[in-house]
Amino acid sequence: MAITITTEMIKQLREATGAGILDCRKALEQANGDMKAALDFLREKGLATAAKRAGRNASEGIIELYNHGNGRVGVMVEVNCETDFVGRSEAFRTLAHEIALQIAAASPLYITETDIPAEVLEHEGKIASAKAMEEGKKEAIIPKIVEGALKKFKDETVLVNQVYIRDESLTVQSLINEKIAALGENIVVRRFARWGLGETTSELGEE
Repeated sequence: MAITITTEMIKQLREATGAGILDCRKALEQANGDMKAALDFLREKGLATAAKRAGRNASEGIIELYNHGNGRVGVMVEVNCETDFVGRSEAFRTLAHEIALQIAAASPLYITETDIPAEVLEHEGKIASAKAMEEGKKEAIIPKIVEGALKKFKDETVLVNQVYIRDESLTVQSLINEKIAALGENIVVRRFARWGLGETTSELGEE
């Protein structure tokens, strides 16, 4: 029996591979909805560019500076690629600028989910659990409620999970994956800092 291929399934495969919508749909149809088999199909066809390039070293790139609202918000973000040639390209620099715009508009706290401290997730989970109990939810469904609350927290605070401000059908990671596919190099957001007048500094970096 054929499995219905949903938009969410296509979106997940796109984020994992950087492949196009039609290629992802075809791969999922060939694999009858099996995500791992679909990923293997794309790799065999040479379409899973983001997945193949994720392990490559990226130490070139740009530090993009962005000023918004007549000096009320400032962003500094380091975006890396593999070669100086790509780092100087208009497409790569446009991507870095778009990421800076995203940070200014959406105020992420972390780059990836792995950057979130365990104690922060524990704290958010406790808040969600206490709220659910206060609202009289059945104990059996509270873990699911907490899981949903943590997913929402990650989607709102993690840069690569955020919905791209110019296109709600894409996440920031999808946007990056598209550029990885187009430019043929691994691309990594290394660190960023966002300043807003009267706000606490939001900053994240790698040693």
